[in-house]
Amino acid sequence: MAGLPDGMRRAQLTGNRIRERRLARGMKQAALAEAVGISASYLNLIEHNRRKIGGKLLNALARALDVEPAALSEGADATLYDTLQASARDTRAGLGGVLPETARIDELAARFPGWTGLIAAQHKRIAGLEAVAEGLRDRLGHDPVLAEAMHEMLSSVAAIRSTADILARDPDLDAAWRGRFHRNLHEEAERLSIRATAMLAHFEAPDTEEAGASSTPIETVEALFEAAGHHFPEIETQGRAGIEGVIARAAGMEDSASHALARDMLERYAQDAARLPLDVILPAAREAGFDPGRLLMLGQGDVALVLRRLASLPLSAGAPDFGLAVCDAAGALLFRRRLPSFSIPRFGPGCPLWPLYAVLARPGQPEAARLDLPQGGVFDAWAVAQPVAQTGFGRAPVVQATMLVAPASSDNGAEAAIPAGPGCHLCPREACPARR
Repeated sequence: MAGLPDGMRRAQLTGNRIRERRLARGMKQAALAEAVGISASYLNLIEHNRRKIGGKLLNALARALDVEPAALSEGADATLYDTLQASARDTRAGLGGVLPETARIDELAARFPGWTGLIAAQHKRIAGLEAVAEGLRDRLGHDPVLAEAMHEMLSSVAAIRSTADILARDPDLDAAWRGRFHRNLHEEAERLSIRATAMLAHFEAPDTEEAGASSTPIETVEALFEAAGHHFPEIETQGRAGIEGVIARAAGMEDSASHALARDMLERYAQDAARLPLDVILPAAREAGFDPGRLLMLGQGDVALVLRRLASLPLSAGAPDFGLAVCDAAGALLFRRRLPSFSIPRFGPGCPLWPLYAVLARPGQPEAARLDLPQGGVFDAWAVAQPVAQTGFGRAPVVQATMLVAPASSDNGAEAAIPAGPGCHLCPREACPARR
């Protein structure tokens, strides 16, 4: 059954689910067959997927087993199925040689629903913790607030150590000077305490663990987008009228800066949805195999629009798990949609070999590249730099670059992939000529 399409393969597992439900209830095959008015031999053929079943008989079996008919005919729901598929992909990427049997997900869900739910929940939990860890790791390397706080703390520590050294080495110090050094010790200790408390508050979450990586406005807004899977059905159907509802349900919007930034980003989402509606982009993307190169005409010259809309497609509709990065002309990242296996730093620049930065030198010219990451993953990337605002006649426009990434769909061209990384501060490629 591994080679069958998902729908056909899952339909063929109805018999397995009937058997598992029967065994879970402790029913004999003959007893169930008698309850629904068929022979035990015919039920045996059904349970071994040798007879199709539907309609009246399926409903009768569901009643006898005290379950909904859908639980027997549909198998693992789409969300659980997608989560387990994602877990299998991440396992293959992170644990070489381990190949989960993705063709038997429905069988696993039917036989062990508790364990299946646990695996899915753990996968989501791991992804959330990885996002928190990456954000904190990023912040340790590039957060200007943290850098300044650490500099001030180290200065206080140095002052305390110097003062204590003088007091320890010179027991005959004049009383007035000794009093002055004691006062300096007290003041520096107070400064150190205040700075350490402030730095801790910079990392702490106000309410929940999930908010621990979201203390700045951009992090809070990115958390809003991540929680929605970067897809907002309300805005897709209602346009700008749906923005307030999205913001009202989001955490952290009591902060005026976060609220304003969220509104700006959702306004752009609404504009994108109006210019390239979901009922246009989704069918076209499916037909094109979600290849941005085959969809450029949909943007009527706006390539970045196509890339952003592809990153906003719902995974439940069959779209790949795209990543997205947007930066300004200085290379500062303005927005990102992260992938568990493709690190896009929140603070500081990414890899200088990404096409995201290369296109800044050629505004309006789309670029595509294949990237080979140090961990072994291969990704396709599409990027373009475009003006987003005009500053006046005879002046250069304000330019932003947009890059869409996705796991490579095949091994074709893998040998020509650019050996890139997540950014120099995290990349293990010591001999890279672009390394800072």
